[in-house]
Amino acid sequence: MRVSLLLGGALLSLFAINARWDVALAAWLANVLLLRFTRRSRWWVAFLWMWLVMALDVAVWLWHADLTSPVFLAIAVALGLAGTLPFLADRLLTARLGTLLGTLVFPLAKVSVEVGVSTLSPVGGIYGVLGTTQHEALPLAQLASVTGVYGVSFVVAWFGSVAVACWEKRPRLRTTVTTYAGVLAVVLAAGGIRLVAAVPDGKTVRVAGVAPAPSAWQRTLDGIAPFESVEDMNRADPAAMRAAFEPVVEDLLARSAREADAGARLVAWPESAVVTLERDEQALLARFREFAARHRIHLSAGITVYTGTAPWVRNETVLIGPDGTLLWTYLKAHPIPVLEPYEAGDGVVPTVDTPFGRLSAVICFDANFPGLLRQGGSRNVDIMMVPSNDWRGIKELNAHSARFRAIENGFTMLRPTMEGMSEVVDPLGRVLASTDYFRGGEDPAVVAYVPSHGTRTIYATVGDLFAWLCLAALAGLTVTAAVTRRS
Repeated sequence: MRVSLLLGGALLSLFAINARWDVALAAWLANVLLLRFTRRSRWWVAFLWMWLVMALDVAVWLWHADLTSPVFLAIAVALGLAGTLPFLADRLLTARLGTLLGTLVFPLAKVSVEVGVSTLSPVGGIYGVLGTTQHEALPLAQLASVTGVYGVSFVVAWFGSVAVACWEKRPRLRTTVTTYAGVLAVVLAAGGIRLVAAVPDGKTVRVAGVAPAPSAWQRTLDGIAPFESVEDMNRADPAAMRAAFEPVVEDLLARSAREADAGARLVAWPESAVVTLERDEQALLARFREFAARHRIHLSAGITVYTGTAPWVRNETVLIGPDGTLLWTYLKAHPIPVLEPYEAGDGVVPTVDTPFGRLSAVICFDANFPGLLRQGGSRNVDIMMVPSNDWRGIKELNAHSARFRAIENGFTMLRPTMEGMSEVVDPLGRVLASTDYFRGGEDPAVVAYVPSHGTRTIYATVGDLFAWLCLAALAGLTVTAAVTRRS
């Protein structure tokens, strides 16, 4: 029986890791079987088996994401250990607490681990946040506007421990089940009302996310293929290098002009959509400034700048106003560990006021750090741009995770993406427009009319207060269990 519980839970957990095979229901059911297994095992046996299961989950996620470097396998072991801790806490504490309090240990520990990893580790919340698996369950997802995505994780994890309490026929079940059912009903009802009652004020603006045409991008890749390093490119003939980078620039400007002529007032390009050498950057920016002024648009351009000194790369996005003014230059605050060994930005999210709302921007992987994006929420940002550059393995999971940042902070998210899913998401997490770069032909672009005013949220004000309260409550239950054991 225990083997069946372990195997069944392990199998279901593979469909609840925010990857291509995800099934939202699996996230609710997997923990039921795994908790039942750990409670019927010695604590150290449960710990070792759960570490193996959690590490396997991370390894499968890495396989989905096409990340197979040995360094990432070491990360799998570490994240697997972190994922084991909520099960260990449940195994050690629950039996010494009452039925209702006992069911709270697992969700409290789960949220504590999630916020700890998301806040303190270099990978942020890209993996292991249970709530992210519920991105399509919009009534439930609205809870993130109050608690952050961690509140959604709590509700899903709590179901597992309540179900196991019923399985074990623990005393005073009626109170426990009624409490959970009541909380879940309130959450779903409030979320549903929020979705139905959301009435836009009628003010909208047309926005567009334009990614380079695959053929133009390939011509640029072919142009730089002969060079083995940035140093080689810096030594090459300047005219030859500009010619290599030009196909993408011409393509983006031509298709952005089309969107501007169609009425778009904000046009955004993906992360690293344009590549240039540092010596040519100002001339390139002058072209973009003239283009924005000619078409009377706000232009957001993602640029990779190859520099003359280590670490050789600068990853930035710029915003240019309709008068040609350079409004900001933002450097990526959280480069991807191992894959992007360059200097991070200062982590200060820029903002600027426009006739159609307050704008802001971060870059791609930054969106896996809720605390960074909350800067936008606390500053009443209306439209957050997240220029991104993915690959096939992570195109869905990055997009799904980013949607929660829109719900948490009440802004519209414009996420133009190279080699991934470009999306426009409203402040309630509803996808207004979406396109897959790999299926978009020669015109990968998203266009939508979005509200010019965001929605103020509780989370934008209090941040991760709920998650830290969960950590404090877990500490309190740990003390209670220890005192109970002595007595």
